[in-house]
Amino acid sequence: MNLNLRKGLRFEDQARDYLLERGLLLLQSNYRCRFGEIDLIMLDRETVCFIEVKFRRSLTFGGAAVAIPCSKQRKIIKAALFYLAAHKRLAHHALRFDALLIQQQSAGIDFNWIQNAFYAE
Repeated sequence: MNLNLRKGLRFEDQARDYLLERGLLLLQSNYRCRFGEIDLIMLDRETVCFIEVKFRRSLTFGGAAVAIPCSKQRKIIKAALFYLAAHKRLAHHALRFDALLIQQQSAGIDFNWIQNAFYAE
């Protein structure tokens, strides 16, 4: 496993733990299908959350917040719809697309959880 992949999985684990501590339930991590990949799929009460995790070491070039372009958002939305088609029991739940931005700070790691970071149209 290459260094970047190991680092990415480590931060996704931290993101998962951060969200579990806030009451979300894990449905699946690292979901992959022909349309794309979703880092975390979690349940926040009656809402299915599709969560993109991004880590940035510095704020150069906008930090983690600018790392989810529209093209990536479209892939996540298509993958989410594919996931929901295969998991019919979740059909009555509301949907939400979140971003969990992990930023390296001088004092450590900063988590910024953006609920409804983008929308499916």
